[in-house]
Amino acid sequence: MSDSIADKAARATPPRVARKVRGLSDRAIAWIFVAPTIFLLLAINIFPLIWTIRLSFTDFRANRQGREVEWVGLRNYERILTDSDVWLSMQATAHFLIWTIALQVILGFALAWLINRKFKGNDLWTTIIVLPMMLSPAVVGNFWSFLYQPQIGLFNYVIAFLTGQNASSFDMLGSVDLAPWSIVIVDTWMWTPFVMLICLAGLRSIPDYIYEAAEIDRASQWRQFFTITIPMVLPFLMLAVLFRGIENFKMFDLVVQLTGGGPGNVTTLTSIDLKREAFEKWRTGYASAYAIILFVTVFGLASIYVKALNKVKER
Repeated sequence: MSDSIADKAARATPPRVARKVRGLSDRAIAWIFVAPTIFLLLAINIFPLIWTIRLSFTDFRANRQGREVEWVGLRNYERILTDSDVWLSMQATAHFLIWTIALQVILGFALAWLINRKFKGNDLWTTIIVLPMMLSPAVVGNFWSFLYQPQIGLFNYVIAFLTGQNASSFDMLGSVDLAPWSIVIVDTWMWTPFVMLICLAGLRSIPDYIYEAAEIDRASQWRQFFTITIPMVLPFLMLAVLFRGIENFKMFDLVVQLTGGGPGNVTTLTSIDLKREAFEKWRTGYASAYAIILFVTVFGLASIYVKALNKVKER
């Protein structure tokens, strides 16, 4: 039995035209699926940001809901920028950022360069090296707090063996001088593999024919390293610095598990100081202004850095 004219016309009509005939275009269908996600992201990110900005201009306290909220204008911002404790936490954060990023980039690149040599057992060693970054920061903090124990900690015995001193004399978490370095060591141990993987991707993206051409021109290994390897891996290194800088600026759980911000305030990073203002002192308006200042600082520095990164990639 032959098909009807209507059936032939339906088969001949392209799917897009058929959907438009039914009243829904491809763009409308796409918006139907995407719109819920967009609204969810706006609700989770944009609304809290706007609410935080509003609270930053008030003396609101979350533990005193019934009291009248006073509009204080820029007073919270002025107090933060003139507070010596805030600047001390900024200094502690800067120390943590500079040293962790520097060590992770140097060690991560060195490990990536070694693994890229493709020796026997390469895959096994790569898996072993990346294990620390798979752990939870809270677990890592607890694990290293035992290693740092003055009486029974393995780390102290290793240092004592290398220096020839008593193991109990090294109190990494209780010493004002050593505590900042204790968190630098742990974060470097945990996140150097992340930088290594990024650098390894950069090294393996360099075509072999470039090195072959350099060997034909009798370029030494050092010359190849500084004129080919470093320039071509530099965008990947800068990307690793960006990721680790943003993550370490908001570092919280690892430091809380290790030192709790002590002894004194030497390891009180801005994230810990912000948490104390918001949930221990309950100065919600003040903490909101604090959070906005940190957000603007990170966003501004990241924007400048991304522009520099784009210029390097365009070379």
